[in-house]
Amino acid sequence: MRWLVLCLAMSLGAQTFTFTPAAPRQGQTLEVRAGNDATEARLDGRTITLFPQPDGLSLGLMPIPVLEKPGAYTLEFLDKSGAVIHSSHLTVLDAHYPKQNIAIAPAISELKPSPGEQDTVNAFRKEVTPKRHWAEPLDIPVHGCITSLFGVARYYNGKPTGEYHAGLDQRAAAGTPIHAIAAGVVKIVEPYNLRGGTVAIDHGQGLESIYLHMSKFAVKEGDVVGRGDVIGYAGATGRATGPHLHWTIYANGVAVSPLQWVHAVPCAPRKPAVKNKKQTGSN
Repeated sequence: MRWLVLCLAMSLGAQTFTFTPAAPRQGQTLEVRAGNDATEARLDGRTITLFPQPDGLSLGLMPIPVLEKPGAYTLEFLDKSGAVIHSSHLTVLDAHYPKQNIAIAPAISELKPSPGEQDTVNAFRKEVTPKRHWAEPLDIPVHGCITSLFGVARYYNGKPTGEYHAGLDQRAAAGTPIHAIAAGVVKIVEPYNLRGGTVAIDHGQGLESIYLHMSKFAVKEGDVVGRGDVIGYAGATGRATGPHLHWTIYANGVAVSPLQWVHAVPCAPRKPAVKNKKQTGSN
């Protein structure tokens, strides 16, 4: 009996409960790992599935929403009965997302979604499939600089929209090939009114991506794509002021910062035109 108690104690002591990053910012993703006794994780009322991995541990992607209040939280690990078997404490840091104003024509700013557009995208975000297709590092879909950061509070023509930017905008000339950030299954290929030419990919186990404003598609729904495969071409369709790529990563249905997963840099500020002496009237 004493031997049995000792073995149980050693087993419990060896159980793994980890997460990274240790101090996430608003908009980041926690990679939660645990021994196979844990099947779910819960943070601030949000519960995610932990999927068994080849290394013997289970992994889940816990999103920290952009609007999550900074402060102390408890991450709970649950077994298959829903009982809490371990708790870890963490602090969510303020990401200090800035504001951004965009000058946009009224006809574009007032565009409405296509019939069923919102419902289809929302259903896509809610779906979590058990097969993992993705591996790190993820690929970047285009190599253009960033024209609009993730998480910024959006203003149109100086007026607040009440929304934040749920993805990255990258500079991309019309016709630039767009690449899948990871392997997965294509779930949406649609020429929407609001999002423009849209492709959405399920990468499995809670990771998804969506790409907007395409001028042309290179895939169809149901296709299985690999990391780096061309899925379409950049354009200015939908609510766009010019050719570019908007893309979003979802972790268990919540938009999260792509810059935690890939490297991209903001575009350099454009320098104002310099007027000559005759134009300025200077001596």
